[in-house]
Amino acid sequence: MKSPFNPSRTKKMRRALRNNMPPAEQALWKVLRGKKLKGYKFRRQFGVGEYSVDFFCPRVRLAIEVDGPSHFLESSKDTDDVRQLYIESTGVKILRFTNLDIRDNLDGVVQKILEHLE
Repeated sequence: MKSPFNPSRTKKMRRALRNNMPPAEQALWKVLRGKKLKGYKFRRQFGVGEYSVDFFCPRVRLAIEVDGPSHFLESSKDTDDVRQLYIESTGVKILRFTNLDIRDNLDGVVQKILEHLE
């Protein structure tokens, strides 16, 4: 069985997302990059099947999603639910934060992530 992680067919999409990260993702990436959180490596825009998660820690199979305004539209709810079910079916745990969480309480967001790394 082929691995669902980082399929080559989504490489261009993932690269484009990495090159156009919104400010909240940029702020969180500054904290996650370079094994700054207890030596855990995070990757950004990591592919899981046809989807891409904002950040991924392979060691503990933890995905971190930063939800902007588009995730709160009624039309996005079903799509997000299907996406989350698929990603979790691969054994990946998902933590979700909003742009406002990161902007207003980055320390709290980091603390929550640390709880899932231990």
